[in-house]
Amino acid sequence: MKVRIECDDKYEAQKLSSLIFIKDGKETYITAILNVIKNELVISLKDKSAHSILLKDGKNVEEFADFIQSVLDNEHKLVSSRIIENSVEIVKE
Repeated sequence: MKVRIECDDKYEAQKLSSLIFIKDGKETYITAILNVIKNELVISLKDKSAHSILLKDGKNVEEFADFIQSVLDNEHKLVSSRIIENSVEIVKE
């Protein structure tokens, strides 16, 4: 399954891609969605840190939250993330 999430700008896309998926170990680094404020997503990582990511709009926030929930529940695994302009293409299996 694949989704393309539009971020506020290229920097936010790079941040989202680097925070959710570690390519070398093929491991998901995000552990939870802590809060959603309009188009801002606050996520928790395995190292217990929290990070804010600005997406294009609330629709993209909902789409990302729905997509990533099965990964957080260990039902799926992320296999790749790729930055395309201001968006991130995320693939899970």
